[in-house]
Amino acid sequence: MNYFSSDFKLGILGGGQLGKMLLFETRKFDIQTYVLDPSDEAPSRMACNQFYKGDLMDFETVYQFGKMVDVLTIEIELVNLEALEKLESEGLKVYPSPKTLKAIQNKGKQKDFYVENNIPTSKHLRFVDLADLKMALEKEELEMPFVWKCAEFGYDGNGVKIVRSTLDLINLPDVECIAEDMVPFKNELAVIVCRNPSGEIKTYPVVEMEFHPEANQVEYVICPARIDTQVAEKARAIALTVSEQFNHVGLLAVEMFQTEDNEILVNEVAPRPHNSGHYSIEASYTSQFENHIRAVLNLPLGNTDSKVAGIMVNLVGEDGFTGNVIYKNIETILGWNGVTPHIYGKKQTRPFRKMGHVTIVNEDMATARKIAENVKNTIRVIA
Repeated sequence: MNYFSSDFKLGILGGGQLGKMLLFETRKFDIQTYVLDPSDEAPSRMACNQFYKGDLMDFETVYQFGKMVDVLTIEIELVNLEALEKLESEGLKVYPSPKTLKAIQNKGKQKDFYVENNIPTSKHLRFVDLADLKMALEKEELEMPFVWKCAEFGYDGNGVKIVRSTLDLINLPDVECIAEDMVPFKNELAVIVCRNPSGEIKTYPVVEMEFHPEANQVEYVICPARIDTQVAEKARAIALTVSEQFNHVGLLAVEMFQTEDNEILVNEVAPRPHNSGHYSIEASYTSQFENHIRAVLNLPLGNTDSKVAGIMVNLVGEDGFTGNVIYKNIETILGWNGVTPHIYGKKQTRPFRKMGHVTIVNEDMATARKIAENVKNTIRVIA
């Protein structure tokens, strides 16, 4: 099939910043794109050929959108699976497949999947609601502390809480959830795996993630991770195993813990471009976004190696500010070598909302890390 400068149409479910960065690659290749998103102000709206406003969880909306395109992919996994199953049964190529998404969309099912497939992960219990969890505590089937996660609709640190006492249960929503054992770890790592329908598969280098202690969001992504080679090889091997078991097409970001004794435990996965791969736009031979497009179109995958050390700094709304966004001191960081800001196109900021990111590249990792710290301390996302 001729994808380039043709009548071929690639559909993308979701029009956030991930979609916007995917569209940079489709514009580079002159691939026609249709985007569906519930927001009139979706960042992807400015870059696609056709934009449709609609509910990603509504069967008829997703189904009718899929009928207009030749290949359908996602930039967010919270989409109507029944519509995707019907479209796939009618011959539409849907990547990742609804079967893959079904195993991932619910975090309880996702954790069960790891156990069933002998993939190392932390111990967990599933609960139908908050009352069910409290009953387990009363029966001493569950002990504090533990990590509480809502089973669905969590994102960017939302839907995750460490429960150390009964007071921490007070404001938890009454939804399906899981409780995970607290894992004593020394690093949070991630590996992005890319796979096309023909079975070609590649992994990006292991990255190290530093989290904001209050927002539970990634603050820095460091590539390559500052870990031993043997640990890195183990992490990539486990990520490949996870990829094989999910049988996904496109990108699969595998988030992991490196324990104190250098074991690797899988935390969770995302079947799409991921925050842990944003550094790749500037630092890699082929960005995660280009490789996702290559994969879902069954094209040869690009080189996933890094050209230089890369660090990504998330730009999030500063606490205490809500309203029309201002990127204070952005002119200052634009004057620094190897520093590239990416602004997502969200007009309204609020505390801890992801508004953009900055990539720092340098041949020396220590230097890149120092510049990243300076970037974090200089630019402010305010209103």
